[in-house]
Amino acid sequence: MCIRARGPGAGLGVGRGISRSLAAAAARVAVAGRTLGKVEDTAAQIRASGGDAHAFACDVMDPDQLERLVPDVVERFGGLSILVNNAQTTVHGHLLDLSEDVYRDGMDSGPLATLRLMRACHPHLKGHGSIVNLGSAAGVRWDPSGYGGYAAAKEAIRVLTRTAACEWGVDGIRVNAILPLASSPALDDWAAERPQEAEEYLRTVPLGRLGDPETDIGPAVVFLCGPAARYITGHSLPVDGGQALMR
Repeated sequence: MCIRARGPGAGLGVGRGISRSLAAAAARVAVAGRTLGKVEDTAAQIRASGGDAHAFACDVMDPDQLERLVPDVVERFGGLSILVNNAQTTVHGHLLDLSEDVYRDGMDSGPLATLRLMRACHPHLKGHGSIVNLGSAAGVRWDPSGYGGYAAAKEAIRVLTRTAACEWGVDGIRVNAILPLASSPALDDWAAERPQEAEEYLRTVPLGRLGDPETDIGPAVVFLCGPAARYITGHSLPVDGGQALMR
């Protein structure tokens, strides 16, 4: 059996938490996602807390929508200094069960959309910009059985991150990735579908809990985008309670 689930972008979970954390650090935030109502809710929460946010509907698997998104954001805010690539179709299934269509959705929504947005934002980020892409510990775990399609997409994003960091450093653009482990709709669905596996996985987290999208994951992104991280680029940072061992 293979499972495909569309991620909510900045509308829920980790994307919403990162958006709220950036806004709390005084960033003006464009929140984008496939479902306008969800990202409008995120933007409304930020504004209610005194921040500045605007919602944009965008399906990252549609290149035409991606092409329109960046100019719309720049027009609304007058510029662009941070890009966070969070949207991803979750793909579960053993390789012999994984259809090419499902696998392709994982690649189109993850590394291909990430590449497209990085390239579209590049002219606006030159000289001062920071990009944070979202990888996953699924790509570095000792046995990715059942999650190979998802892990492949996330590892491709990490390679793109490192490559962009090396190629665009001369342009003044820093590019990093985080590997988060946090409460999210996708993770909740997985835990509901495979409760025993989820319980066993949680026992491998040294801190013994899932991260909170806003108070655990978001601050890591704020750090990577801020002046304290001005000499950090091309790095993959696990934000996962110590679960992943990077080599």
